[in-house]
Amino acid sequence: MVAITSTWSVPTQEDLPCDDGIPMESQRHKMQMDLLIDGLTSWLDQRDNGYVSGNMFIHFSLEQVRNQDFRGPDVFVVLGVPKKERKSWVVWEEGKAPDIVIELLSESTIDVDKGIKKQIYQNQMRVPEYYWYDPFNPDDWAGFVLNHGEYEPIPVNADGYLESPGTGLVLRRWTGDYRGVHTTWLRWANRDGAVLPTAPEWAQQAQHQLALVEQKAALAQQRADLAEQRAARLAEKLRKLGIDPDASE
Repeated sequence: MVAITSTWSVPTQEDLPCDDGIPMESQRHKMQMDLLIDGLTSWLDQRDNGYVSGNMFIHFSLEQVRNQDFRGPDVFVVLGVPKKERKSWVVWEEGKAPDIVIELLSESTIDVDKGIKKQIYQNQMRVPEYYWYDPFNPDDWAGFVLNHGEYEPIPVNADGYLESPGTGLVLRRWTGDYRGVHTTWLRWANRDGAVLPTAPEWAQQAQHQLALVEQKAALAQQRADLAEQRAARLAEKLRKLGIDPDASE
């Protein structure tokens, strides 16, 4: 708890709570959170700045701190900020609120995520993009973009994706295996629908590419060996005919 005294000063992330001790709703919720964070982390690693995290407190006003009214989005993204470790996101220290927030719906949070949290992200934090997704009901997903202070729905495009104006990426539903669980996941993807790989997927792709290179090199060596064998047989036939294959014209 933050102590409020007559000499109360602006707290930093070192002073503020960073964990409410409440775990994710289910294993799948935790995996879905990790998948969204891991995929975008790989994308941000190719850029100079940007931050993505989840299940972390966001401190957006001193009134909020005094009231102990903290918000911890399941996933949030901040563009154009230094890459470094944070205990929590403190808006007055960082100079901006998140650019994107994603909440993962559950029976116990659905009303809050679609109600009061959406209003806080819209009216108090001014988060430019807000999305929700139910890991157990993939049809319950939506995106909103802040326009003149109010959230407007982001329409699903012709490919079935939600376009993220801030990143130039899309959020799409992807059916496949992640950590041994086969279901429909929410994933970041390029506009053509190619999902952003996680670090293990990057490694798997790299191994596949290396295997292809090695296979091509082995085939090239095999062709070279066959060509050398043919040349040797031809030279032997010429010698039997009394012709020196090594003699110059």
